[in-house]
Amino acid sequence: MKTAMYTLSDTDLLTDENSKRYTLRLRDMPAEEKPREKLLKYGPEVLDTSELLAIILNTGTKKEEVLAMTRRILKEYGEKSIAHQTNAEKIVEELDVSEAKACQIVATFELGRRFFKEGTGRAITIRTAAQAYEYLKDMGSLPKEHLRGLYLNSRYRLIHDEVISIGSVTSNIVHPREVFKPALEYSASAVIIAHNHPSGDSKASSEDILITKQLVEAGNIVGIDLLDHIIITKHGFASVPARYTE
Repeated sequence: MKTAMYTLSDTDLLTDENSKRYTLRLRDMPAEEKPREKLLKYGPEVLDTSELLAIILNTGTKKEEVLAMTRRILKEYGEKSIAHQTNAEKIVEELDVSEAKACQIVATFELGRRFFKEGTGRAITIRTAAQAYEYLKDMGSLPKEHLRGLYLNSRYRLIHDEVISIGSVTSNIVHPREVFKPALEYSASAVIIAHNHPSGDSKASSEDILITKQLVEAGNIVGIDLLDHIIITKHGFASVPARYTE
């Protein structure tokens, strides 16, 4: 009788049921490739964002090891989007992670924001659709539709950035209160909204036009201007034509 021989690929590899690819578990990676060991040996500069976040979260779940989790989070949410998400409950709901890990994520980026503000004192000013696109262009590579709100003061300085929703952007889902609630909380004078089209088509749909019209009307009531609604793709952007909202 032959003795069965097992290798690392037989026993210690995870199978992704959707992609049918195999991923080495973090604990089975060579020591020099593990995020914590890399940081100790080379410093934080050599680690990518998913590795840094894996160090913060420390552990994964029974279904998903920590590095696979952080890579999925950043892919589905986008690095800039997750960095500006301050609502831990939304992260729990949209990314299927525990409340504790969602709080860790929010706290981590909040610390970074505070130290950045104190260290630089620089303010981001956005007056045009092109400037908004330059700030948000990473949305073009996201696999799902995201709706983002940029909240500006009377000098067009960015005072808040929020992921309003993830999923199909429709008038049934996007309610004006979800867009203008942060504006009231942060005393914003104006709002720019943006969403991505993963299909790559930057043409405004009938739903995009309807949503923009509703938000313009709601903004007029509360005294907060909707400056623009831009659609972002991998190859560029387009504004929802202003004439359609009149």
